[in-house]
Amino acid sequence: MKKKIVFWVEEYFYDPNLFQKFLSILFLPLSFIYCFIVYLKYKMSKPYDFGIDIVSVGNLSVGGSGKTPLVTALAQHYENSAVVLRGYGRASRGLVVVKNSNEVLCNVDVSGDEAMIYVQKIPHAIVIVSENRAEGILRAKELGAKIIFLDDGYSKHNIKKLDFLIDVDSVNSSCIPSGPIRERLWSKKEAVILKEQIDFKRVVELKNKSDKMSLVTAIAKPGRLDSFLPEVLSKNYFEDHHLFTKSELEDILRRDGADSILLTYKDYVKVESFGLAVSLLDLYFEVDERVFNIVDNYRRK
Repeated sequence: MKKKIVFWVEEYFYDPNLFQKFLSILFLPLSFIYCFIVYLKYKMSKPYDFGIDIVSVGNLSVGGSGKTPLVTALAQHYENSAVVLRGYGRASRGLVVVKNSNEVLCNVDVSGDEAMIYVQKIPHAIVIVSENRAEGILRAKELGAKIIFLDDGYSKHNIKKLDFLIDVDSVNSSCIPSGPIRERLWSKKEAVILKEQIDFKRVVELKNKSDKMSLVTAIAKPGRLDSFLPEVLSKNYFEDHHLFTKSELEDILRRDGADSILLTYKDYVKVESFGLAVSLLDLYFEVDERVFNIVDNYRRK
């Protein structure tokens, strides 16, 4: 049931049918109320200076946009970096230090899938999950971080930071619940808009390719993968952040007669301990030097 609801909502936001378009119009009064409340929250916030360089990567809409690979590319570039994120889909609450500068302190169930990507792809970085980003920032400072990257931090207007926003095309520019927009780019709110193919480019490497692969993925808007996919026996979509069981994947391998399961890195970190045959769609971003120059010019001298 959860899977059906999640996919229905993604369709409603990004590829609505006639009935969903009608619903969207009906919800417009609620969208105006929602957007006004979010605006008041923004106006009432005063950015607090934590005495450390903080860079946020976010987007205005619901769903995936490339925040994780962009944060990864940026944090890889700087020594003594930390990544602080909420940790969607994790089986824990509160602040958890997933990795200090030396060692991993929990498993993927506790950290959530995105945090574990950062652990594996940025070996030198501190990684912290926390619903309260301010607490996460303070803990990262205590652990020795010199620059902190916030995954999905645009709405944290109480934090003094450099804001990057990934530009995402959408046929529906209405606020929730009429559309996918979580928050507007408010006037007087400074943010740097980053565009794909201009400020960054996606690169996908297919690793451990087999002759017969079945795609399994639990990412938002899984259709985004189509342009990168090799030939596969089947496409098996699960809701974003789904926690796989070994038997689920074994059933797909058996049903398709597949040699391996084809996964994104976000899914791989949740199933690598299963010992199954895995092929990997490894996505990373090549970031234009201009973006790093913006960060360097923002940093404290």
